[in-house]
Amino acid sequence: MSTSGTGGARAAGVVEAERVDSADGDTSVAVVTRSAPTTPTRSGTPGPPSSPPSPPSLAPAAPAPTKGWGLPLVVLIVGMFMSILDTSIVNVAIPVIQKQFGVSTDSIQWISTSYTLTEGVIVPISAWLGVRLGLKRIYIWSLVLFTIASALCGLSGDLGTMIFFRILQAIPGGLIPVTCLTLVYRLVPRERIGTAMGLYGLGVVVAPGVGPTIGGYFVEYVDWRLIFYINVPIGIVGAIAAMIVLAKVPAEPSKPFDFVGFAFVAGSLFSLLLAVEEGSKWGWTSYPVLILFAAAINLLALFVLVELQVEHPLLNIRIFAYWPFVNSLLLVSTLSVGFFAELFYLPTFLQNVQGWTPWNTGLTLLPQAMTMVVLMPIAGTLYDRFGARWPAIIGLLLTGTGLLMLSRINVDISRGELIVSMVVMAAGLGLGFMPVMTGGLSSLPPEVADSGSTVNTLVQRVSSALGLAALTAMVTANQAQFMSDRSALLAGSGADADPRIIAMQAQGQSGLIPLWQQLTMHVQAQTYSNTFFLVGCITFAGVLLALFLRRGAPTAGAEKPMVH
Repeated sequence: MSTSGTGGARAAGVVEAERVDSADGDTSVAVVTRSAPTTPTRSGTPGPPSSPPSPPSLAPAAPAPTKGWGLPLVVLIVGMFMSILDTSIVNVAIPVIQKQFGVSTDSIQWISTSYTLTEGVIVPISAWLGVRLGLKRIYIWSLVLFTIASALCGLSGDLGTMIFFRILQAIPGGLIPVTCLTLVYRLVPRERIGTAMGLYGLGVVVAPGVGPTIGGYFVEYVDWRLIFYINVPIGIVGAIAAMIVLAKVPAEPSKPFDFVGFAFVAGSLFSLLLAVEEGSKWGWTSYPVLILFAAAINLLALFVLVELQVEHPLLNIRIFAYWPFVNSLLLVSTLSVGFFAELFYLPTFLQNVQGWTPWNTGLTLLPQAMTMVVLMPIAGTLYDRFGARWPAIIGLLLTGTGLLMLSRINVDISRGELIVSMVVMAAGLGLGFMPVMTGGLSSLPPEVADSGSTVNTLVQRVSSALGLAALTAMVTANQAQFMSDRSALLAGSGADADPRIIAMQAQGQSGLIPLWQQLTMHVQAQTYSNTFFLVGCITFAGVLLALFLRRGAPTAGAEKPMVH
């Protein structure tokens, strides 16, 4: 610096450099200009400084978003798509795996249960690991470990090794969603976050939609082991691309780990998810299930108390003081329950009632996935321009309409009618899902954004599991009631009995089997119809909550907490 420049600076004020630590562990230097005392003139009156003093200016609390964010976003979508695809594609292969391993139905379900329980325990520590070790490093290692575990699952020769490798696979599988979502908000400029999240949603919602199609083809025409091996090339390419493309996000190695909080939240989620997974088999009012639910509630209450007291909480639960974020969680849960109910019950109906093969079932579900592929990027652009309210309202209305159309399901329903209903529902999900989620996350201040990503992922997983469990309990109760109401048809005799049933009874037990099968299919279709009607009505009710969403794209931290 020249002498004249130094003198000018001293005349105007004192220039000081201050260290500023941002929320993500990055350290920057902020230049603060402080006013210097004015120098008296010869006449004794204080003279003005050579230039007016500058107001203090501090460095931003978070690193500036990456300008070229398109390619990094694609890399994140690949990892997200792979991790979520594996949760839906495996379900198609479970009957085949059961037959090959020669195990019972209760035992084979642990292939899915073990993954769900492990993932639920891992998700709460995802944000802390990202801060402690660095988001880029965690993402790359998660892809590598997920790829290795997938290959090991494909090599499994018995149920025990398969369950063990599924647990290993669930550990990185729980880290990837939170890490990806956090990185999106670090890399993308705030004014383009809607467009980015619309593209990011292809991994969140489309993967479960295409999973049955891909899995059905592999199971029917190739080999069920390919549903795991397919992750190997994708994971290798994704990890290499991440190392080259993703920018390094500074870590914060000194951040302590909240062991007590983790123990409480992990125990709560494990108890809750285990009760949900096994409730239908153990009985929803059985002592083990009731004890698990009680443990989940009490451990969650203890977790909240601990997190409000510790200096470095595992999750900043004060984010629940921001109503836009809470509102988005309620709406995301509503949409998730409807979507996963359709993904669970329709394949069962198509294969058990209408006799479709897994591959044809997957083809029937494919148009809805393609609809979301087209509409999700459009929804992101609409969010950037209009905010979350109108895309959410239109999306909820379309989703509810599609579910009510599915409530007309019956044994003889045509494939075309099912596809039209699913496409209408998928159009609503494509337009509404990501704007709702983006609006909620964008309302949080940057310093709690990581906790917001973790809580959002947890709520999606838990709400889907709880919603599906509640609906399955209702389906089971309805089936028992409907079969009881129609049992008179099988036991009928006398003048009021149907002559066809009397003729079947004369043939003995073998004569009643076709009638029993027909009644079972009608009852199953009727219970699914009631389920879709209920979920559709709940979705329509969500429109009331959508009216409270912001019309303009919210800026980070623009919302004030409900309590101080």
